[in-house]
Amino acid sequence: MSAPAEAAFATLAAADALQVTAPDGSQVAVLLALRGGSMATFTLQPGQVSAAVTHRTVEELWYVVSGHGAMWRRSATQESITPLAPGLCLTVPLGAAFQFRCEGDAPLVAVAVTMPPWPGPDEAVAVAGPWPVST
Repeated sequence: MSAPAEAAFATLAAADALQVTAPDGSQVAVLLALRGGSMATFTLQPGQVSAAVTHRTVEELWYVVSGHGAMWRRSATQESITPLAPGLCLTVPLGAAFQFRCEGDAPLVAVAVTMPPWPGPDEAVAVAGPWPVST
């Protein structure tokens, strides 16, 4: 039995990251990925509200870098709206529905780690959320 292939070192300046629009309407800077997960930044401009979605196969860890807002999350057994501010970290477990919005006059920016890595746009499934979408 041979050893698993070693991953090459990767380095990426955020300014060089691929910029895309997420299925929820937020702006995404696609950062790096390894076998176990991928990383990206998600940005909403002031007044923007993402679409509410759930994921088919991935779960996420979010860390708010700047701005303020709120994140709605709903699972089979719980539902909450969490205020978002710099330094806050939260989870989006597999199967949870979520929606986020930017409040205030500065963009809301969060870094997210997706596990396993983001597989593509068919991963997100639209659901009903608490706020009207505005992206």
